[in-house]
Amino acid sequence: MENMKFWLGRVKELLEYPILRLGSSEITLWSVIYFGALLLVLVFIAGKLRKLLVSRVLAHSKLDVGARQAVGAIARYIFLFIGLLIIVQTVGINLTTLNVIAGAVSIGVGFGLQNVVSNFISGLIILFERPIKIGDRIEVGRVEGDVVAIGARSTTIVTNDNIAIIVPNSKFITESVVNWKYTDPTVRFKVPVGVAYGTDTKLVERVLLEAAGENPDVLADPPPSVRFIAFGDSALQFELQAWSTTLVNNKWRLISALNFAIYDKFNQNNIEIPFPQREIRLRSESADLSRTREEGVAS
Repeated sequence: MENMKFWLGRVKELLEYPILRLGSSEITLWSVIYFGALLLVLVFIAGKLRKLLVSRVLAHSKLDVGARQAVGAIARYIFLFIGLLIIVQTVGINLTTLNVIAGAVSIGVGFGLQNVVSNFISGLIILFERPIKIGDRIEVGRVEGDVVAIGARSTTIVTNDNIAIIVPNSKFITESVVNWKYTDPTVRFKVPVGVAYGTDTKLVERVLLEAAGENPDVLADPPPSVRFIAFGDSALQFELQAWSTTLVNNKWRLISALNFAIYDKFNQNNIEIPFPQREIRLRSESADLSRTREEGVAS
């Protein structure tokens, strides 16, 4: 029993031993453990609060999924900030003594944390202004995919290959972003087609409209249309324009299906798809030499 009391006393002394002093406040090992435990609880509760707010409280509102996620993320940040202040006071650290740490952090931000702060501020701008939302189909740089998560530092985009790409939030503020669903999920797709010279252009137009009209992913309103683009070097160049809402996230699937249908329709109507042709004339060197000799003898 005495040994247990002895070791408990030693552990208590170890936990209460000051490892850092901030003004009049002493930071002990117990303070660090206590602070870490409370911080883990705070993060856990903040995550649960965000899920509850998004899936339960806001689920019955008129807000879309992206707006609910944005509100939930902002509420989580506010809860974490307020909770962190309360934990710091609970541990016994006077906030006025953190001026030195704040100065050190500001120096660190000036030298090495610019990108972190820039991405965090950009994340807040994205959540407030909502240039992109969860579920949007976007292109930024060479990345194209669906937005599945918007965090404080980065945004997660999933491509058609089911590959998740983590993009820093600052890219959405400093670079041009193509958002296929920003105002309206209805998008027009363009399929270029070339036919041989001499082909009936009205027949080409009718066949292209039939190919588009038979595709279930092509909208009837707005209706598909055909444009006669140009007289090419080897072909008459047309463009089929079709509208869709179902395959915005997989445009190549729609374009491929239309190309298959167009090819079959062209074969059924004997419409030729030409390939580039060049006329090459070869001059025989021996013929040139013999002609030169004959001209010399004649002279």
